[in-house]
Amino acid sequence: MTSLERIFNNVATAADITINGTNPWDIQVHNKGLYSRLLHTGSLGFGEAYMDNWWDCSRIDEMMFHIIRAKLPEKLKTMGWNATKLFLNKLNFIEAIFINRQNKKRAKLVGEKHYDIGNKLYAAMLDKRMVYTCGYWKKATNLDDSQEAKLKLVCEKLNLQPGQKILDIGCGWGSFAKYAAEYYGVSVVGITISKEQAELAKKNCKDLPIEIRLEDYRQLNEKFDHIVSLGMFEHVGYKNYALYFKVAQCCLKNDGLFLMHTIGSNISINKGEPWIDKYIFQNGHLPSLKQIAKACEDVFVIEDMHNFGADYDKTLMAWHKNFVRNWPELKANYDERFYRMWTYYLLSCAGTFRARDIQLWQLVLSKQGVDGGYQRVS
Repeated sequence: MTSLERIFNNVATAADITINGTNPWDIQVHNKGLYSRLLHTGSLGFGEAYMDNWWDCSRIDEMMFHIIRAKLPEKLKTMGWNATKLFLNKLNFIEAIFINRQNKKRAKLVGEKHYDIGNKLYAAMLDKRMVYTCGYWKKATNLDDSQEAKLKLVCEKLNLQPGQKILDIGCGWGSFAKYAAEYYGVSVVGITISKEQAELAKKNCKDLPIEIRLEDYRQLNEKFDHIVSLGMFEHVGYKNYALYFKVAQCCLKNDGLFLMHTIGSNISINKGEPWIDKYIFQNGHLPSLKQIAKACEDVFVIEDMHNFGADYDKTLMAWHKNFVRNWPELKANYDERFYRMWTYYLLSCAGTFRARDIQLWQLVLSKQGVDGGYQRVS
């Protein structure tokens, strides 16, 4: 065993992970170059090494849970990462400070590289309504029911009334728009930057008072009774938070409510996790409550904040189960490396939510405060 192997073995042991061990969360190393790769490229290299079949783990979700709970990333940073890694970190920091990675031109990348990779993939992975955000599992026992419960929760938090006009920023495949129109009698304008989503959303919402637009939120300039944004704020970028809320404020009627549903970080950061940024959500960024609150100053009153981040663990595990079950029908369009990439994405994120390292927040915002106070619906 080399000294580098010994160091990483000792670090892994601190998280109750044994290299080539027998626990389902233990890592099985196929290529000993993994240790050097980790030292040089950190979490990016770790995910890429899995895609390259350099290591395996039967329960990646549990492995990630152990890694995060033991704070292994912090321990690795104290091991004396070499100059190459430090230089890359410095470049990433400089880029985050001086470049708006979510400007209008760059914002389209996540639509093209993530949401446009095939509607059949998402239809096979998601619930029957194709909701690509966290389900609400308070009383639900399966994915379909959890997403129905989440959509109902959103509508009731906004107190939707027949005849109202709702804006859905980041409408996906039209799941919220269709649900709200069918059950609450509202009309909806949904916007997305994904061509594939817009095309299918229009089909899904046919014959309902719903308009689906291929449009960036920065182009909006009209009034709505209420606004919804489910799982889109993660793509806005901290440099654009103030503008995002200002646009929402301008589009919301004075007595309206804005419900924002977003994944959030426990700490304030300026750039996303490297592997997720490169392979899954290009130019993504998880906000902290501090960053959200600062951007809302003098723009919105925060009426309510609801955290059900633990429910994303269950949602992601359900998505992964569907993905694996339907892989035989999907693999004609995707290769084995994609299968490993998608598996790593879903399971590593599940473990991260399980460790409560990231959260899921629903915030209800008003322009000037609800008279008598907002009444929470749960």
